[in-house]
Amino acid sequence: MSDISIRIEGRAGRITLQRPDALNALTYDMVLAIEAALDGWRNDDDVALVLLDAEGDRAFCSGGDIADMYASGQRGDYEYGRRFWRDEYRLNAKIFEYPKPVVSFLQGFTMGGGVGIGCHGTHRIVGESSQIAMPECGIGLVPDVGGSLMLALAPGKLGYYLALTGARMAAADAIHVGFADLFLPEKRWESAKAELIKTGDPETLRPQDPPPGKLQALEDTISANFGGDTASDIVRALKADGSEFAEKTLSTLTGKAPLACHCAVQILHRLRSAGSIRQALDQEFRYTARAVKQGDFIEGIRAAIIDRDRNPAWAHEGIEEVPMMEVTHMLLPLEEPLNWEEMP
Repeated sequence: MSDISIRIEGRAGRITLQRPDALNALTYDMVLAIEAALDGWRNDDDVALVLLDAEGDRAFCSGGDIADMYASGQRGDYEYGRRFWRDEYRLNAKIFEYPKPVVSFLQGFTMGGGVGIGCHGTHRIVGESSQIAMPECGIGLVPDVGGSLMLALAPGKLGYYLALTGARMAAADAIHVGFADLFLPEKRWESAKAELIKTGDPETLRPQDPPPGKLQALEDTISANFGGDTASDIVRALKADGSEFAEKTLSTLTGKAPLACHCAVQILHRLRSAGSIRQALDQEFRYTARAVKQGDFIEGIRAAIIDRDRNPAWAHEGIEEVPMMEVTHMLLPLEEPLNWEEMP
């Protein structure tokens, strides 16, 4: 069985991820295959919509398959990671800007690269098992694949909280924050897909109210603590708060890469008034293009994926120890930025 199935069924162009044992993590070849399919269907009158789903019940897509980035970085090859991100980000933008409806069914884990392909379409469907997150700061990256745009535009300061902690959103929270649109009980998903395939019309979807979420009740508390100009300001606010929520959040932040946390906050600041996913991807790429050679990304992968000791030795002991000059350097314009002239 291949990693991905791409075909036309009825009025739908169908893309199904087929790596359930790997939580449907995206490989570089899968990124290129999805892009080629979207390009081919763009002007195909037989394809009324694109339907994205995945095999298995544990994950729609848990992220990018980053082991190759670790191996190439260890060899001193920094271009592989940049090439992967360039092509992945181009795909993310194409999904966001696609001229036809893109319907995604997001069961289980949808994280990182999974957000990039599953959460930029027009009809993002969540169910009882859905858990959506941007956990990149835990491996020395910043929330990317266009996720920074949704985080920046989230109500209050919820996006800053989600970016720094990597907290998972169930269905109601994902809809409230802007990562999903519709809740459908998962027992109805197959019949909903069949109707989409038959009609090519996403208006056939009949959403229901999701089970209550958690974030709305915490929104005022989160906004009070995550409103600072820098990640250090956020840490100081949490220390001053002293509540159970603040203590738990501080404990979570101690495991994140300090430099990445700072850069994530600055990227979200810059995107608060953004009107295009391209602005977000440009900001993200400033960091990720440098991340394999600089910063904590290689160490983050080692601790989380390679050795799995969950004990990364970050370059800085804590968020308050990061010099802002390093943050500025990681987010400077690149000599070779993303080339949007490649886009249709």
